[in-house]
Amino acid sequence: MLVYEYMPNKGLDQLLFHEPKSKTLDWSMRFHIIDGIARGLLYLHQDSRLQIIHPANILLDRDLNPKISDFGLARSFGGYETQTKTKRVVGTYGYMSPEYAGKGIFSVKSDVFSFGVLTLEIVSGIQSRYSVLEKAWNHYKEGKLSEFADSSLIELDHTFEVLRSIQVGLLCVQNNPEDRPNMSTVIMMLSSDGQLPEPKHPGFYTESSCASSSSIEAQNSYNNVTVTLMTAR
Repeated sequence: MLVYEYMPNKGLDQLLFHEPKSKTLDWSMRFHIIDGIARGLLYLHQDSRLQIIHPANILLDRDLNPKISDFGLARSFGGYETQTKTKRVVGTYGYMSPEYAGKGIFSVKSDVFSFGVLTLEIVSGIQSRYSVLEKAWNHYKEGKLSEFADSSLIELDHTFEVLRSIQVGLLCVQNNPEDRPNMSTVIMMLSSDGQLPEPKHPGFYTESSCASSSSIEAQNSYNNVTVTLMTAR
């Protein structure tokens, strides 16, 4: 049984993807949520007693402070582990990194990918299952990032921060895990105005391909025990 403090604003998706509630989220509120999620993940990755890798599930308190929840799905690292492989993939496919959804390989960079998807959703108001990565990437290549952002956010005072957040989101969802920044770098990039590196192609992984892979695996498995294998980086 999981016990949480009361969250009057429920889940982030309940506020972000439902009108007229979404119209109340101005840029300062959205950036506050993005920054809070980033700092929460940084704590889990670097400052907690065990390094925790966590699927994306965000609740909001009365002041719209984001709370990372559902630790029943979290995985922990110990010692000097940097990457682990599992046969039991859990979570929501739209937020999973390609290496985790396809091969069961997860690391802190898996969380960075999930954070990138969330950031792009928060800025655009588009849910992941509606190809938010593909739309963001196409707008970036065409030099039209401002058209990807929620129309209510493109204001003179916030355009730079909005476009910068989109580019940071794209850096987080790059296909190669080694190309993605860690969370401390993400926070630095979000809070500074220095030049950002150019993002590479994002990692796309569809739910149908994941389901197909899972069904094949299920045909060759006869127990429900989770097996964790160690692999070198």
